[in-house]
Amino acid sequence: MQLYFSGASLRNTARSLHLIGVDVSPRTILRWIDKYTNLMERYLSTVRPQVSDTWRADEMFLKMKGDLKYLYALLDDQTRFLIAQQVASTKYTADVRPLLELGKAVAGKKPKSFTDGAANFHQAYLKEFHTARTETDTEHIRHIRLAGDHNNNRMERFNGELRQREKVMRTLKRPDTPILSGYRIYHNYIRPHEALNGRTPSEAAGITVTGDDKWMTIIQNAKKQREGSQTAEL
Repeated sequence: MQLYFSGASLRNTARSLHLIGVDVSPRTILRWIDKYTNLMERYLSTVRPQVSDTWRADEMFLKMKGDLKYLYALLDDQTRFLIAQQVASTKYTADVRPLLELGKAVAGKKPKSFTDGAANFHQAYLKEFHTARTETDTEHIRHIRLAGDHNNNRMERFNGELRQREKVMRTLKRPDTPILSGYRIYHNYIRPHEALNGRTPSEAAGITVTGDDKWMTIIQNAKKQREGSQTAEL
C-alpha cells in the first residue's frame, strides 16, 4: 500500500517486493489494494474528523478506460482533510448534491463558508447548505480570484498532487475504483504535509493513528471491527 500510493506503479511495486523475497504479480497487488481499501473505508467511515467551518470544492478530469470523467472533491480549508469525493461524467452540469450530502455525513455538520467556481455547485449548495436564517446559513463564495482570500490554491494543490499520482497509474478502470478511495486514505491518514508542520490532515483534524506503520494500524483496527470486536481507538 505504501509503495503504490506514494508513487510506484503496480509493476515497480511487484519488483520492489521481489527484492525482499516476495514474488507476486501486479494483478495480485491490485487485488490486495481492492481488498484492504474496502476494509479500511468501512472502518474509517465511523471515525469523525474535527474539520473547520470553511470548505473548498473543485473538479479535475480523469481518464477511465479512455473516457473523460471528472473527480469532484470537497476539502477542509484548515486541516487539508479530504472530506468527500464523487466521480461524474460532465464538468458543468453534473449533479454534485451527493458530494455535499456525503460531506455533511462525514463531518457531522455543514460549513459556514463554502468556496467553489462551478455553476453546478450553486444548485447543490441551495439544496444542501443554504437556509433562510442568517445565523445558520452557509456563505457561498463563487468568485474565485488568482490571489487573496477567495483563491482556491489549496484545492488546486491537492489536484496537482493527485495528477502526479495519476501519471503513474496511467488510467483508471471504473468510477468506483478502490484507487481513488485508497489515495484518499493515503492523503488523509498517511502522508505528512509540510503546510501542516509535518502532520497528516487526520492529525490536524484530531485523529491520531499510532505506530510507525499507519497502514497496519488502520487495517488491524478495521479487521477487529469487522470481526465484531470492540472498535480499537486510533
